[in-house]
Amino acid sequence: MQIRQRTILLLVTILVLTTITCTCSSISGDGPPRNAAVVEVMANTSLTPWLEAAIEGFNAAKIETAAGKPVYVVLNLVESGQAVTDMADGTPLPALWIPDGPVWVNLLADQGNASFQGNCVSLVESPLVIAMWRPVAESLGWPGRSLGWLDVGSLAADPSAWDYYSGGQFGDTLRLGHTHPGLSATGASTLLAIVQAAEAKTEAVGVDEVQKPIVQASVSAFEAAVSWFSSATDDLGRTMSERGLGYLGAAVMYESTVVNYGGGDPGLVPIYPFEGTFVATHPACLNGAAGAETQEAATIFRDYLLGEKAQRMALANGLRPVNESVPLGPPLDAAHSVDLSQPEIVFGPPSVDTIYAVQDLWQSARKDVNLVMLLDTSGSMAGRKIDGAREAAIQFVEQMGDDDFITIVAFSTQPDTILIHEQVGLTRGKVIGMIEGLDADGYTALYDAIGDAATVIADTNSPQTSNAMVVLTDGLDTKSSRYHFNQDLIEMAAANDTTVFTIAYGNDADEELLAKLALQAHGNFYLGDEASIAAIYEEMSAAFGGSVGVGR
Repeated sequence: MQIRQRTILLLVTILVLTTITCTCSSISGDGPPRNAAVVEVMANTSLTPWLEAAIEGFNAAKIETAAGKPVYVVLNLVESGQAVTDMADGTPLPALWIPDGPVWVNLLADQGNASFQGNCVSLVESPLVIAMWRPVAESLGWPGRSLGWLDVGSLAADPSAWDYYSGGQFGDTLRLGHTHPGLSATGASTLLAIVQAAEAKTEAVGVDEVQKPIVQASVSAFEAAVSWFSSATDDLGRTMSERGLGYLGAAVMYESTVVNYGGGDPGLVPIYPFEGTFVATHPACLNGAAGAETQEAATIFRDYLLGEKAQRMALANGLRPVNESVPLGPPLDAAHSVDLSQPEIVFGPPSVDTIYAVQDLWQSARKDVNLVMLLDTSGSMAGRKIDGAREAAIQFVEQMGDDDFITIVAFSTQPDTILIHEQVGLTRGKVIGMIEGLDADGYTALYDAIGDAATVIADTNSPQTSNAMVVLTDGLDTKSSRYHFNQDLIEMAAANDTTVFTIAYGNDADEELLAKLALQAHGNFYLGDEASIAAIYEEMSAAFGGSVGVGR
């Protein structure tokens, strides 16, 4: 299913969702030739620019198997954690899987499918870095002063220190971003890197070390500055680049992602943490359960990716080639602030058990969410619309953390705050019951509902929680009397560092208004319908740290 996610002043982004963002494409042309040996490739999103270019060239070359069948590649972009979840749940297996590292192959095997363990070859490499806007990095002493994971966490946790070092130029707090660790390898690696730094260890940490109080304190400090979590590494890099310095001050991603999206003024620079970091090896793993012809075709494509032509394409897209015949050079150079002598310290690869352990650590260490959910219950929502909205909202609540808080504002002729600041773990059944009882009738007091929601957030604001607002409506405001849609209402909604996500449900809502609100409040705007609403709420659940992705 497709969801259009729009923001004013940004290009329209098409999100193809299963339970979370993925992109499926044959890159170009009219599809595979007759009698082609089709190779389905699943890869993490950080490889998007390279693989799209490489596959276009490969398909155009019409390379054949020994039996004379043309090999045709179809690309499915899915983050490694999401891929593990999907395949463990029975999603058809690709012929070739390219996760970020070997541990994800082992995770899938631990969850019952060892089809990819037997034949993996690294294609390219890229170190995990902290992407930072150049003026922000320079205000902290870069490049003369080395920065680390714990430095960034300390600045995020201490607004006075941030104000001192940044000179008050870049907001009251350091806003950080990383991907959801249950869905994306860069998110899991971010947490593990903080653990490694807190333990001052180069070799891989164990489960016991992940569970130490000092480690949890370090992770909590870092997570305190993360308002919401991206579902995909490539999306994080692109969105940070498009929205600028006011959106995020720093975010964790691969060096290649910084190179691809960091151009312009002021530009992003890769910070190589002095404590050390992880390096993604991007292994291409054959599906050992596939037929002989499919394995042959997948091997032909993998060999193509390892060849000089494709490895030069990889370099051009910011990746470090593994083919020694391809010398390193631009854009991996000083002009892009890339330091090829880094990382000096590479952490040992994690185990399956530490990946599981860090999921538990994150759920306890991440900042709890203070969420206000606004649901349109006007008469135009009657029928399938309200049914779909109820089901999606219930699924969202089921995935919220026990220590999160929720307020529900149902609005029709007037707003009705049916639930105020309830802790989810203590009242989950009650919350779900109230959503199940919502009916559609009356007019649409959208602006008054937004104003009331902002008032609730102001009254319940706490340093221990991240504030968020989700607004779903299927039409124009027809009844508000206390608020008007203007800059004052936008600023009221975005106050207290509130992230606002908006959903135009159907074709009659004011898309421009909802997109403007979401953009100025550092959130996302979605255009959905009955078919896509569940996937939208799943996407937002991940953004607010919901319990999705890998885990026992």
